[in-house]
Formats: sequence, structure tokens, C-alpha cells
Amino acid sequence: MIEVDTLTQNEIKEGFKARFVHTENLTLGYWDVEEGAILPMHAHFHEQVTQVLEGKFELTIGEDTKIYEKGQLAVIPPNMVHGGKALTKCKIFDIFCPVREDYQI
Repeated sequence: MIEVDTLTQNEIKEGFKARFVHTENLTLGYWDVEEGAILPMHAHFHEQVTQVLEGKFELTIGEDTKIYEKGQLAVIPPNMVHGGKALTKCKIFDIFCPVREDYQI
């Protein structure tokens, strides 16, 4: 059993603090995001599923921009350019496949 709240939290980008769980094939990310924090446009070879647990997050995937709220999720294909902005303080849950080795802190 893993208790997420007991995992070490690290600031990965300004305004983005995360706790990670890594398995053999994927990474789970539990994010606390400050209001106004910007996620610059970027891409990676991982498939990503992002779910907003609390707050409002403006997410751009390719040319498509939407505002995501509690209970909504986005599927981001591998190598797809994406980025966003926290419109409020947010809690976000990400799943990455394969493992995000760059997040193995």
C-alpha cells in the first residue's frame, strides 16, 4: 500500500509541486499547482492522461484549448505539443506511459 500524502513532494516547475509513484511500466503524478502557474508548451514520447481533481486548468493540446474542471480528463498522445495555465489553485493527477525517468527523483 502506498499513502500518497506521505510521499516526498518536489517542485518540478515553478508553481508545480508533485509526488510520484513509479511502476515497471508507468508513472503516476499527483500535482499541487498554484493559481496562475504556467506549463510551457512541450512534447514528450510518453502517452499522458491528465485528470483535474480540484480547480480549473486551461490545457492546450495541439491547437485545441479547453478549460478542465473537477472530474474531467484529457488524453495526450505521445509527441503531441501541449501546455497550460492554472486558472485557480489545482490538484491534478497524471498517468504517463512509459515511466517518466526524468521524474525519478
